[in-house]
Formats: sequence, structure tokens, C-alpha cells
Amino acid sequence: MSSAPAVSPLRSPAVAADPVREARIDLAAAFRWAARLGFHEGTCNHFSLAVPGGADRYLINPHGLHFSEIRASDLLVVDGAGNLVEGNYPIEPTAFFIHSRIHRARPAAACVMHTHMPYAAALAVIEDGRLEPCSQNALRFYGQIGYDDDTGYNGLALDDAEGDRMVAALGDNGVLFLQNHGVIVVAPTVARAFDDLYYLERAAQLQVLAMQTGRPLKRVPHEIAAKTQAQIAAQVDAYARIHFAALRRILDREDPSYAE
Repeated sequence: MSSAPAVSPLRSPAVAADPVREARIDLAAAFRWAARLGFHEGTCNHFSLAVPGGADRYLINPHGLHFSEIRASDLLVVDGAGNLVEGNYPIEPTAFFIHSRIHRARPAAACVMHTHMPYAAALAVIEDGRLEPCSQNALRFYGQIGYDDDTGYNGLALDDAEGDRMVAALGDNGVLFLQNHGVIVVAPTVARAFDDLYYLERAAQLQVLAMQTGRPLKRVPHEIAAKTQAQIAAQVDAYARIHFAALRRILDREDPSYAE
């Protein structure tokens, strides 16, 4: 007697058949988990995702909704000029100027996440703040972080020039520390972007706690740090998919409203 083919627990075939719907659900899940982990701040931070198959279109959270209440159907579709294509809410002004410029400059970085999460932001508000190569989680980002020290904080992101300044500081990196502000993470998928966001905050948290002891940080030498970063990079996408699938399963059990 033949058995039915196994179905991966990491993806629902019914949902995966519609890539735009799947994109909405993934992004909504990221918002819900960001709220659970304390990565949010009021209703001011924002995540965006290029619409699959849609030229110059991206999903972004509406202004005024808390991360913990965002549903897949609440997400806006906005074009590169800031025009609302789909949705019933306004877009937050700084969200447009940050995300639109990054999406335009880095089209392969389909997902852009901007937060003021506390431990990473703490490193952005000290003189010469850096994520130091002093923990395994930090080594994941070794040589992969941009810092806007040269231009520094320039007020709210309310024009294209400020968005372009951030793009220049980000460069080809996956992470940008914004002086006196917060962080930006970019990646090809929601799963990878959220995984990077999660481990960035964990690395920053450990460093801040270690700094509070008053003892010097034990930095990993360059050769080992670079080797470890390459080892992590070789498997990080697979690990990110598994991590994010687990997070979605938890939401499915505890609060499936995110997918509505």
C-alpha cells in the first residue's frame, strides 16, 4: 500500500500557491514577532517587502497600526513614487523616504526592516559605537555592517536626500547602524531579514551586558572572525527558513489572526 507523499511542515502548499498572499502573511508574521520580542517602538518603525512579480511595488505597514495587530490584509501596496496602490490606511512619511530609496538602490534586497530595537540602538547612540567581534552571534555580521559616522544624524527622514544618504552609508552591506537613531536590515526574503534582525539584537544585547561589567571585551582575531562569518553565511539562509517557519507555526497555534 503506497503512502501519500510527505508534506513539508515548513510551508503550506495551499498558501504557497499564491506568492503575493504568502508574502503578505510572512510580513505580517514578522510584525507580530517583532512586537513579541520588543523590537517595535510605538507605531513608528516599519518593514517593507517587494511584491512578488510586481515591478516597483512593495508591501509596507500602514501608519497608525501597532505591530501586534497588523494582519496580512492590512498591509499597503505602494509604488516607488509613494502612491498608494492598495490599502485603506496612509503610509508613514519617513517610511516612504527610507524604504523607497533602499528598494530602488538594492532591488535584490527585497525585504527592508527598520527598527529602534533597544540594544542595537544603544550601540548607535554611543561615541564610535560598533558591534564588536566578541561573540559568535556578532561574528555573523563581521564585515557586513555599514555605519553612517561620516554624515551622522540629520533629523527625520522626510526627503529623498535623507533616504539616499542612508543608501550610501549602507553600501553593499546587509545591516546599517544609524547614528543616534536605530538600525536597518536588508535581505532577499522576510525569513532572512527577520533572522538577521533577531540575531543582531541578541548580539548587541550580549555586548551591552558585557560592557556593563566594566571589564574589556574579548575580541575574536580577524582571521577567525572572517572564517566564522563565512561558515555562518554558507548555511544562514537555510537556518533562517527553518527559524521563521517555526515562528509562523507558533502564531498559527496562538494567534492565527495575523494571516487574515
